[in-house]
Amino acid sequence: MGVQRLTPEGLFKPAAYTQVVVATGRRMVFVSGQVSMDADGKLVAPGDLAGQARQVYANLRAALEGAGAKPADVVKLTTYVVGYRPEVRPLLAGARSTVFGPAALPASTLVGVQAPGGARLPDRSPGHRRRGPGLTHSRFRRESPRAVR
Repeated sequence: MGVQRLTPEGLFKPAAYTQVVVATGRRMVFVSGQVSMDADGKLVAPGDLAGQARQVYANLRAALEGAGAKPADVVKLTTYVVGYRPEVRPLLAGARSTVFGPAALPASTLVGVQAPGGARLPDRSPGHRRRGPGLTHSRFRRESPRAVR
């Protein structure tokens, strides 16, 4: 599979993502949304956004490796953060940089949300209120380096 990263004329060149990614090939792998849970299903770093983000990206790396892929194969990344505030962006960037190097940044979208959709996380029991932001869900779409012809 080939991946071409572009910043077309007229668009600014961001440091944290790529404006346009063109992927060619036939094999595509879709990774479900990742949360800050370990392999035993236990919540990692409750109340610690940076720790949760590191776990989410570690889970993404494990998912990619399980499919025979690398972070450089990821073409689109969408991250959802409960209670997002601009000052948490450096925490997210630090965790993300443990997986994605500057030469292979995917096209990206960061979305602040009020609450997670669907799945109930362990710290979301009735009567529990989260104070501050939390990384609850990241969704990734990527194409594999092994194109089936």
